[in-house]
Amino acid sequence: MPHVLIRAVSVAVLLAAPVPGYAAKLDPQDAVLLSARGAFDASSRARLVTLAPKLKGHMLEPYVEYWQLFLRLPAAPAEDVRDFLSRYPDAVLAEQLRADWLKVLGKSGRWELFNAEYPALSGDDPEVTCYMLLARWKREDASVLSDFKSFWNAPRELPEGCVALARAMVKTGQLGTPEVWARFRALIDANLVGAAKRNMDFLPRGEAIEARRLNAVLRAPIKFLKKPQADLAKAADRELVVAALTLAADDDPRAAAGFWRGGLSEAFPAEDRRHVWLMLAMNGAFRHVPEALDWFGEAGEAALSDERLAWRARIALRTEKWAEVRSSIERMSPLAKNDPVWIYWFGRAERELGSPLEAEGYFERIAGEHHFYGRLAAEELGVSLRIPPRAPPPTEDEIAEVAAIPGLKRALALYRLDMRTEATKEWLWTIRGMDDRRLLAAAELARRNEAWDRAISTADRTVLAHNFSVRYLAPYREVLAEKARSRDLEESWVLGLVRQESRFITGAKSSAGAAGLMQVMRPTAKWVAQRMRMKNFSLARLSDPEFNAALGTYYLKHVLNQFDGSPVLAAAAYNAGPTRARLWRGTAPVEGAIFAETIPFGETRDYVKKVMANTVYYAAVLGTPPTPLKTRLGMVLPRRSAEGVVAMQGEPVVQ
Repeated sequence: MPHVLIRAVSVAVLLAAPVPGYAAKLDPQDAVLLSARGAFDASSRARLVTLAPKLKGHMLEPYVEYWQLFLRLPAAPAEDVRDFLSRYPDAVLAEQLRADWLKVLGKSGRWELFNAEYPALSGDDPEVTCYMLLARWKREDASVLSDFKSFWNAPRELPEGCVALARAMVKTGQLGTPEVWARFRALIDANLVGAAKRNMDFLPRGEAIEARRLNAVLRAPIKFLKKPQADLAKAADRELVVAALTLAADDDPRAAAGFWRGGLSEAFPAEDRRHVWLMLAMNGAFRHVPEALDWFGEAGEAALSDERLAWRARIALRTEKWAEVRSSIERMSPLAKNDPVWIYWFGRAERELGSPLEAEGYFERIAGEHHFYGRLAAEELGVSLRIPPRAPPPTEDEIAEVAAIPGLKRALALYRLDMRTEATKEWLWTIRGMDDRRLLAAAELARRNEAWDRAISTADRTVLAHNFSVRYLAPYREVLAEKARSRDLEESWVLGLVRQESRFITGAKSSAGAAGLMQVMRPTAKWVAQRMRMKNFSLARLSDPEFNAALGTYYLKHVLNQFDGSPVLAAAAYNAGPTRARLWRGTAPVEGAIFAETIPFGETRDYVKKVMANTVYYAAVLGTPPTPLKTRLGMVLPRRSAEGVVAMQGEPVVQ
C-alpha cells in the first residue's frame, strides 16, 4: 500500500494550543508548575524536589507527584507507587502510572508484583500486554501462542516484551521458519524495512537473506527483477523475489504483475502464488488499476481478511462491478459487514442489481444516523435532513456538578497552561461513561471556557439527547464567513473543513507542522503569501485567526479552481496535496461518493467524508438553503490529458 507522509490533521493529534483568554490568568504558582514541567522534561530530579513544595495545594499538584515518582520509578518501592494509586484511584494519572510501573516490572522480571497489579489496568497498552503474555508464557500457559499471534502478525515493530517472548518461542520451536517468513512479508508490505531486517534474526543461522542482497533489493527492486539471480528452490531466495515484487508493486503494480507473469510464478508453490496475487491485487486496488479485480480472482479461493475484502469491494465500486461489490461484502465478517460503510454499499449493490426493496431495508438500518453514510442512506430513501430537536439545555446546577469533577477541573487548568496533550487525556478519561445529560453539561462547560474542540467532541458523543448547535459550533464565524465570501466559497464548507482541521483551536499545531484554524503548512503559507503579494507576512502569525483564514481560504479556493469546482477533490487536495488528488482522479468519471470511498490513504478518506458531512450539517444549523450530500459530492470528472499527475510549477506539493 502507499507509504508516504501526508499532512497530519487528525484532531486527535493536535499539539500544544492555548485556550483563548487564559494567558492573562496565569498566577505565580502556574509559572512554578511550568518550571516543574520543564524540569521533568529535562529529567532533573533535583530541580523537581526544589519546586514541589511551592506547589502544595495547586490543582495540578498530582502531576508534580507523578513526575517525581516517574523519574525514580525503576527503583521506587512498591509502597510509594501504591500510595499514589490509592490517593488518585479514578484519575487518568493513576492509569498512566500503573502502565508505566507495569513496564518497569516486566522489563526487570518482577513477575509477582506484575501479576498482582496487571488486572487493575483499564486500558490497552501494547507494551504492557506483551509483558503480560511473557508472564503467562513463564507460567507455561499453553494459550499464549494464539494470543501472541495478533502481535506477531501485525505489520509493526514488536514491543520489547514481545521481542523477548518471540525469541523464547523460536528457541522452543513454538515459532518456526514459516511464521518468521510470514512476518517478513507483512513488514515488507508495510514498508517497515528496518523491522523486516531485524526479523531475519529469528531465522536459523544460514537460512536468512544475506544483508547485502536484501539491501540491494530494497534500493532497486525493479533492477533485481529484470535479472533476478536467485535459486528459487531455496526459501530465502523465493522470499527475496517476493520482497522485490512487493516493493515494485508499491510503485507500479502493472510492472510488478508483468514480472510475475513473465515466468517467475511457475517456480513458486501454490500458496506463494496466491499470496503474490493478493499482494498485487491490493496494490492495484490502492491505485485504482482495473486489473486488480482480476488479480483477486487469480488468488483463487484464498481466505481474505476484512481489509482485503474491503479493497476488493472498493476496486469493484471504482469499476462499477456491482455483483463483485455485493459478493465482497457478503464474505466479510459479521462485524465488518455491519459497519455503516458496507451497509450502505450493500444496499446500493442490491439496488443496482435489481432488488430495490432489499436495498431500502439496508438504507433504513442507518438512515437515522448522523454521519456520511447515514446521510447518504437517508437521501436514497428520499428523507430530507432534519436536525434533531434540541435537548433542554443543562441547568446551572448540572453544569456546576460536572465543573466540580476533579478530572475536568484539572483538564481546564491544563488547557490554561497550554499543556494540551495532558488536558485532553484528562478530559477524555473523565467523560467516559457519562450519560447524555452529563455530556451536554460537560460540553457546555467546555464551550464557556472556549475549549472548542472539547465542546464539539463531547457534544458529539450523545446518543439520544442532542445539541447540534454545540456539536457544530462556529467560533470565529465572522472571520471565516468574511474570508469565505471574499473567495466566493460556501461558508458551510469552510466551517466543515475547519471543524475537521482544528476544531477551531487557533494555536493548534499538527505533528507535521500544520498550524492554526485551517492547519496551513509553512511551505503553503509562504507560497500563498507570495501569490497574494502580502507585505506583512510572518509565520509567527499563523495562530492569528484572521491571518490564518486569509491564507487557508486562498489556498482552498486555489485547489477548488484547479479541480473544476469539485469540493470532494478540493478537500482531498487540501489534505493530501494536489498531486495525489490528480492521481486519484483517474481517467474515467466516477461518482463522488465512490471517489471518496476509494481514496487509498485512510486518513484522507475519512477526512473527505467528514468534511462533506460537516458541510451539510453546518448548512442545516445555520439555516442556509439545503443541498443534498449526494448533490454536493457530484461526479468527479476524469483527469485531463494535459494535466498529468505533476504539480504545477511552484505549487506546494503537500498541503
